[in-house]
Amino acid sequence: MAEKMILTNCLKKYFGFDTFKGDQEAIIRNLLDGNDTFVLMPTGGGKSLCYQLPSLLMDGVAIVISPLIALMKNQVDAMRNMSEEDGLAHFINSSLNKSAIDLVKADIMSGRTKLLYVAPESLTKEENVEFLRSIKISFYAVDEAHCISEWGHDFRPEYRRIRPIINEIGKAPLIALTATATDKVRTDIKKNLGMIDAKEFKSSFNRSNLYYEVRPKTKNVDKDIIKYIKANPGKSGIIYCLSRKKVEELAEVLQANDINARAYHAGMDSVTRTTTQDDFLMEKIDVIVATIAFGMGIDKPDVRYVIHYDVPKSLEGYYQETGRAGRDGGEGVCLAFYSNKDLQKLEKFMEGKPVAEQDIGRQLLQETAAYAESSVCRRKLLLHYFGEIYTEENCGNCDNCLNPKKQVEAKESLCTVIETILSVKENFKTEYIINVLMGKETTEVLAQKHDELELFGVGSSEEDKFWNAVIRQALIAGYLRKDVESYGLLKVTPEGHKFLKSPKSFKITEDNEFNEEEEDTPVRGGGSCAVDPALYSMLKDLRKKLSKQLEVPPYVIFQDPSLEAMATIYPVTLEELQNIPGVGAGKAKRYGEEFCRLIKRHCEENEIERPEDLRVRTVANKSKLKVSIIQSIDRKVALDDIAMAKGIDFCDLLDEIEAIVYSGTKLNIDYFLDEVMDEDHLDDIYEYFKESTTDSLDEAIDELGDDYTEDEIRLVRIKFISEMAN
Repeated sequence: MAEKMILTNCLKKYFGFDTFKGDQEAIIRNLLDGNDTFVLMPTGGGKSLCYQLPSLLMDGVAIVISPLIALMKNQVDAMRNMSEEDGLAHFINSSLNKSAIDLVKADIMSGRTKLLYVAPESLTKEENVEFLRSIKISFYAVDEAHCISEWGHDFRPEYRRIRPIINEIGKAPLIALTATATDKVRTDIKKNLGMIDAKEFKSSFNRSNLYYEVRPKTKNVDKDIIKYIKANPGKSGIIYCLSRKKVEELAEVLQANDINARAYHAGMDSVTRTTTQDDFLMEKIDVIVATIAFGMGIDKPDVRYVIHYDVPKSLEGYYQETGRAGRDGGEGVCLAFYSNKDLQKLEKFMEGKPVAEQDIGRQLLQETAAYAESSVCRRKLLLHYFGEIYTEENCGNCDNCLNPKKQVEAKESLCTVIETILSVKENFKTEYIINVLMGKETTEVLAQKHDELELFGVGSSEEDKFWNAVIRQALIAGYLRKDVESYGLLKVTPEGHKFLKSPKSFKITEDNEFNEEEEDTPVRGGGSCAVDPALYSMLKDLRKKLSKQLEVPPYVIFQDPSLEAMATIYPVTLEELQNIPGVGAGKAKRYGEEFCRLIKRHCEENEIERPEDLRVRTVANKSKLKVSIIQSIDRKVALDDIAMAKGIDFCDLLDEIEAIVYSGTKLNIDYFLDEVMDEDHLDDIYEYFKESTTDSLDEAIDELGDDYTEDEIRLVRIKFISEMAN
């Protein structure tokens, strides 16, 4: 009882809290008793207090090994603020020079310091090891411990060296803490830190105040984000992008649209990063656009939304990043934009890595895709991934639960899936099982002779999407499990065997539709997606009339998505017209006047109030790359050399060039085509586009056949659009 009083008094004295949260007290007591401790606690659950408070009560200095400089600075400032003694907490990392490190060491030697944060790289330096051996260490804390595991979302090889270094410095109790870890990652952490017998404390992963939503990522994504932020003025938010380039581009677009936003990534100098972080904490900035380098340990309780511009590489990373919203228990919106194209890009980045690493990476990506595409409660999916059962049928706080899809009976289908998994000896992954069900004669299926199975092709009347949904929802229901150790082989659980013997009702919802044809689509779908179908129809008629006059296919003038955007935004000047996706200065000048006149007349006749807020201003800097590409093509630099010089894939370069010519700029790439293409091929493809009513790449590939590569077709389409339209 007396001990309890001492702990509670210290909690009040140092941190100002009257009571402990969740398992905090039990964790602290276990550490004070000198035991190794493993803590799994979601972001916002109060992990840092679990090592900060005991450090103040124990003899010696607590060593906190942490991966991020931002986190160290943030927590050291917080510890100093609650004490009159500046030397109470310190950090050693690459941001300090030698004289600053000497001051830290002097404070430690004098006994003033109770808590020392060290980056794993600094921990391994010989002079630091030597110094730490000479002082009394109360305990070691390994924060963000998932970094130890290759299966974790932020694997860092230097974390693997922590245990040997600790052995070298000197024995003391060890506490490992993480906000996200599956069973596989948990085992990995304990094994690597040599703490298999550590007492484990696992808190619930359910953050009931967070709202989860996944939207299709179209070319309109910038506008969607701007509209969302404008509808939530003054609220703090974080937007995560995968690349530094996209971070900078998006921050500029937001700033151009009067949003108080700033970029943050590891490539910036440390002064800019620190200032940006401090300004966000002090609410001088509303929105941070960042790579995942931002946010770990940022103790800002009132982040109201976290937006994922790109699909995350793993569900663990996604959970960790969304966990930065609503840490005060208030509103927290987690919005992710998903497209299959992004997924393919991430898979491409893995090429060239060791095979085992590729397998792990792909499996983690598949879990993210399953989360995005599924129409099951998002909370249920996330918690299932972390080994926690969520029993509610409808959480009432995610897009899937607020807009539930009709359920279909899938009892027979699940029996078929279980029988198929058993017939291939539980030795294959989801994709393979679906190939067998669909009767696809892939190389692997034929090699295994599974095309001879009685069940081969039994599910061909359904789409892949349906079978994916059955398997995903059977995993959640506990009839199947994935063997993580062997990269996701599907196994039938005892419950699954029982189900096969006596089947019962098993209802599923089909997966969400994510249209992969979105890459050139600023507004989703066909004409019906325009806000004003009547105007859209008139614009199409005008385009048809011009196409006859000019003897060019209609899409050469403006593509459908551009007309849809016009019928949504109502541009009435050439300047406004250039804010329409796919309309550059050249195109606006050449064709724009008649379209603007028609839109203006339509607005006046129908007394239409034009939506000012939908007019997203673009940024001149955003086109730096495009300008540079145009200049390189003018100098007749080979396109593959341009891609290499710009550090982008050839495929991405073609995306940029297509955007340039579709916007109305003329480019002459004949010099490159003469080098790389057969003349007959070039003529055939050019002729095809001349006679075709569509510029669809898929239709061109189908029509032209296997003799022509996708790159060839795209290159000739660029030549055709440039010559015919510009």
